[in-house]
Amino acid sequence: MSADAATSERALERYYRFHARIYDATRWSFLFGRTDLVERAAALRTPSNILEIGCGTGRNLVRLARRFPRARLTGLDLSADMLARARRRLEPHSDRIALVRQAYARPLSDEPGFDLIVFSYCLSMIDPGWEQVIASASRDLRPDGSIAVVDFYDSPSPSFRRWMGINHVRLEGRLLPELHDRFISLDSAIHRAYGGLWRYFHFVGTPQPTGSSSGIATAG
Repeated sequence: MSADAATSERALERYYRFHARIYDATRWSFLFGRTDLVERAAALRTPSNILEIGCGTGRNLVRLARRFPRARLTGLDLSADMLARARRRLEPHSDRIALVRQAYARPLSDEPGFDLIVFSYCLSMIDPGWEQVIASASRDLRPDGSIAVVDFYDSPSPSFRRWMGINHVRLEGRLLPELHDRFISLDSAIHRAYGGLWRYFHFVGTPQPTGSSSGIATAG
């Protein structure tokens, strides 16, 4: 791990020591598309082994557990404070959900083991290292599996971009092109939020041979 990556991880851990307490009460107003992402993924695949990177307080894991009642799930997060809240929330499903505290700097296994990997507003906060995280997901994903991502895309407002940067989020439109390079797009679009103050995207894809490409759709 590089010194910059280690510094970034420590900063995120400090950030979530406080924000874990208010995360669910505040993030609903701008983290759009999370419920929709699960339904989009479900329309294309019925996974049996699911991994969520940046699972936070477990909100998505509960949704995934209900939507896929026979699946086993793994939630990974860097923040012990977020995972403590996730553990309490996930108690009814504890027999089939494992929580792991670590950064996702490398694949979790030598062999692909997951048929759905989910990122919900996680990748835009990983800097440096987001390219390696996407590469790790491509190696952890089974050949017929799916990756499902919802995240911030960009903003025309310099002041909003600066404010989001203070909150460890980068809005530079860089994530979606990398996902299209790494995966075959099955369902992808860019959406406007708050009249265009920022845009967010969803992407559902499956592993693709190196060198293939897909188009990027825009909505809103």
